[in-house]
Amino acid sequence: MGRGPFFDLLPWTRELMPRVLITGITGFVGCHLARHLAAEGYGVFGLATDPNRCDVQAVRFYTVDVTDREALRGAIDDCDPDAIVHLAGLSHVGESWKRPGDYLRVNFGGTRNLVHAADGRRVVFASSAEVYGNVSMDRQPIVEDQPLDPRSPYAMTKACAEAVALDRGALVVRSFNSIGPGQAPQFALPSFASQLAAIGRGECEPVIHVGDLSPRRDFVHVSDAVRGYQSVIEAGDDGGIYNLASGVATSIGGALERLQKLSGVEAEIRRDESRVRVVDIPLLQGNCGRLRALGWTPSSNLDDALRDLWRETVARDAQEGPQA
Repeated sequence: MGRGPFFDLLPWTRELMPRVLITGITGFVGCHLARHLAAEGYGVFGLATDPNRCDVQAVRFYTVDVTDREALRGAIDDCDPDAIVHLAGLSHVGESWKRPGDYLRVNFGGTRNLVHAADGRRVVFASSAEVYGNVSMDRQPIVEDQPLDPRSPYAMTKACAEAVALDRGALVVRSFNSIGPGQAPQFALPSFASQLAAIGRGECEPVIHVGDLSPRRDFVHVSDAVRGYQSVIEAGDDGGIYNLASGVATSIGGALERLQKLSGVEAEIRRDESRVRVVDIPLLQGNCGRLRALGWTPSSNLDDALRDLWRETVARDAQEGPQA
């Protein structure tokens, strides 16, 4: 990958590659990003409440909660990063309806603390396509200039966090649906994979419990997602907004069908009303032209992501044994 203008601004006394602090480094994208940047030669630092959850050996950790402003500032001043990728936050849309106060405190309050503590350093803020809300078909794939219309507490906290981040010159990445190995099982496709694996082992009845399968989402393999963040770190414009998307939308039901075929496990699909969201946006499909202009292109598709997710699920569940 070519090096962007960000590198030209680094003091010549710095290391050959810049130092990057990743908040939320123990999360799904955070762990993948840390491993990727370390492999690329970056000096990687991590911030999390439980650093033991990440297995990246090249990382120096700070055990800090982003809602603790003074501790956050102390960690940033200590590692003195050239750039910060702010991934820390609460990310489950459905859960946000039950805990809106927590989502506001962490997603908005934590981001406000971060951009102030950054003190002018380059910040890449991980937002979400959920901020766009229910966009009409004639305006899909969605471009970054689309007015925001958040429809959930989660989306609202991300939209508010964007505003405070952009006000301080941060770069914003609006991520569509990242998928791949290591994603938490409370999300739809990892949940389906875990259920299929358990059925395949004969641990439960051959039934997959699902919510609404009709929404269509733009899925991005996590390996492509972390390269997208790297592109924004290196070549993005201060105050710029970038969709992290594939440009292709697939229904949740269609993704489940492909996952089931891949697994070779036969099961009944049964709707579970407790899994249906209060509000679910019918379609989120992103235009990734701005990110492509930085030199990024996706190298994997949904089938690749499902295959990697399935392999990791089978291996992990076999190692952990039957779930209680």
